[in-house]
Amino acid sequence: MKYLVCIKRVPKFPNKIKLDPVTNNLIRDGSISVINPADLNALNFAFKLREQTGGTVTTLTMGSPGAVKGVKECLVRGADHAYVVSDGKFRGADTLATSYTLAKAAEFLGGFDVVLTGAQTTDGDTGQVGPELAERLGINQVTYIKDVNFQDGNFVALRSLLKGTEKQRVKAPVLFSVLRDSNKVTPARKSKIEELSDDLVGILSGEDIGVDYSRVGLEGSATNVVTVFQYDEKAKGSFVEGNTDEQVDALIKILDSNNFI
Repeated sequence: MKYLVCIKRVPKFPNKIKLDPVTNNLIRDGSISVINPADLNALNFAFKLREQTGGTVTTLTMGSPGAVKGVKECLVRGADHAYVVSDGKFRGADTLATSYTLAKAAEFLGGFDVVLTGAQTTDGDTGQVGPELAERLGINQVTYIKDVNFQDGNFVALRSLLKGTEKQRVKAPVLFSVLRDSNKVTPARKSKIEELSDDLVGILSGEDIGVDYSRVGLEGSATNVVTVFQYDEKAKGSFVEGNTDEQVDALIKILDSNNFI
């Protein structure tokens, strides 16, 4: 079996990220990035399935050439191959343009039986790229995966639903979009990542994978962010301290001063 895991590097501290006032895109330069937690769980599932079926695990991400250093973490964790699809014209892509680019890269690399993605990312949080990618590749898909195994020629997937768990049996080719693992993941050793040569990560341009440039980046996006604003902070409540009698007296005074009694 050939497994492809699509990962995304996201800000480690989302609440500290700033927005470009002109483009309304995230300013990622200078921020610390990590592999999106749900994508990392997808990678771990790929490793588990590889043990059950044999084969290879390839990782793919769309980003700047600087993403190479982060992608090497996948190799340290056990991936067989890693690629970054990178082109200046990919900037500003929404989920539609992103899924198109990833689909072209997947087709270029070729022959994958199973594609895994995270169900959602901690920055965009749309949950759209996985299903869109499956549609573009024309393969089966199972979403909200919390576990998956290979049994008797089928993949047995457990989906987390609002009112329970659903079991599905599917055959390859298939895409699984995987939920974030609630367990703490052991960090990859930084020294091991730094020891790996950048040359072990393949760099693919839009020209390499044969994209139609009118369908990538801002130009190929069906949506765009018109404006971004921060909600006004609402007034916070008050705490009434003291013993029970003191709290009752204080509460009566508050109600009286606001003409509730």
